[in-house]
Amino acid sequence: MSKVRWGLVSTANINLKVIPAIQQSKRGEITAIASRDIDRAQAYARQWNIPYAYGSYQKMFVSGDVDAVYISLPNQLHAEWSIKAMQAGLHVLVEKPIATTLKDMDDMIVAQKKTGMLLAETLMYRHHLQTQIIRKFIRAGELGEVSMIRGTFNIKVSTEQDNRLSPEMGGGSLWHVGVYPLSFAQHIMGEPALKVAGAQVIGPRGVDEYFSGQMWYATGTMAQISSSLRMPFLTTIEIQGTKGRLYIDRPFTGIEGGKVIFYPEHQSPKNLKVPQMYLYRGEIEDMQAAILDGTPNLVTLDESRLHVKTAVALYTSAQTGEIVRV
Repeated sequence: MSKVRWGLVSTANINLKVIPAIQQSKRGEITAIASRDIDRAQAYARQWNIPYAYGSYQKMFVSGDVDAVYISLPNQLHAEWSIKAMQAGLHVLVEKPIATTLKDMDDMIVAQKKTGMLLAETLMYRHHLQTQIIRKFIRAGELGEVSMIRGTFNIKVSTEQDNRLSPEMGGGSLWHVGVYPLSFAQHIMGEPALKVAGAQVIGPRGVDEYFSGQMWYATGTMAQISSSLRMPFLTTIEIQGTKGRLYIDRPFTGIEGGKVIFYPEHQSPKNLKVPQMYLYRGEIEDMQAAILDGTPNLVTLDESRLHVKTAVALYTSAQTGEIVRV
């Protein structure tokens, strides 16, 4: 195999970010699209010059036309269709959050081990050079000892019918956008949180439209995160250390137009230079390297499971009003 043949599971809007990433990559091509509506799949295939269209996910899985699938279904369907794809002999790249319960996560891991197929969660910012530069900067001691990370991700949904507002589809601000600052904090801290506290505001459809959380770590450091589905777009990260602080105004999306600014103690601010690259290309090339070269995925299943476990603990804390051990 010299190229990975990709199949798209659904016609979700996020595909518009991933399709160019596959097209830009040298070792991948999109060969099929599947939707529950065959007419929609065929129209999508014509629009994007995709050779094959299917009105059933399963039919695409067993068609022989694809080697790997990108799953952008609503959160609640990630586990079911990831497992079915692996059982059909396909590698799976699935949108975040990879799962919304530990049972689903563990079922996916069991299926991965049993089938031997690859499974990875899409956290596109982790593959960008900006995140790698920030981690290297901190690991080199430039920030001193990290004491606090604060992260925010807010969006405003455009319609009340949006799946992100649906409890049946795994909706909620923490699952949809809060998982970004959550995973960023875990990545920078390099360890799991010991305990968490969460608070939420539930909207009329029964999901958290606003969420805030605090996470404590064994080193004595803390992380504070917040997310919303009802606020104007905002993504920021601030990392505080004993030698200054690091501010990232586009840590997750729109990185190409963002800034990373280091505010050293008693000195003028300094801009960290970040090379440009298409945000979603890294996660595609990472999966293709894993399939074609046997290179381990950058975001491991252990990390993804920890993201799920921490988010579940935050939700439990928000529901009970108590601090919860992870």
